[in-house]
Amino acid sequence: MMKTYRVPAAHSNGRRGGLRLLRLLAAIALAAFLPAPAIAHQSPKGWQYDSSCCSGMDCYQAPTSDVKETKYGYQLSTGEVIPYSDSRIKRSRDEFFHECKPGGDAKSQHSFCLYVPDHDM
Repeated sequence: MMKTYRVPAAHSNGRRGGLRLLRLLAAIALAAFLPAPAIAHQSPKGWQYDSSCCSGMDCYQAPTSDVKETKYGYQLSTGEVIPYSDSRIKRSRDEFFHECKPGGDAKSQHSFCLYVPDHDM
């Protein structure tokens, strides 16, 4: 006669729970290596910065004195020149310049974007 053995219910649930936990940990580990989507934030006047320029903390309204027009492009207070034809130039939706730099650091030598107001404002 053949004996059958039953796995106790508590033991089988623990095994399934362990698999669920393993899958959850694997998903968390994978998510840690995937790039997070960029999230834009709003200007002081309420319009949205482009997500390509801002990850929620990179853009800020710049003092007018920080941006000068030269024959080569817009020169920022850090000395960086962004040519007029550069794709980083965006139209400001108010009368102010807005700079987008890593971490919103005004001293950074690299800009993600520069929002430029219309000349007729």
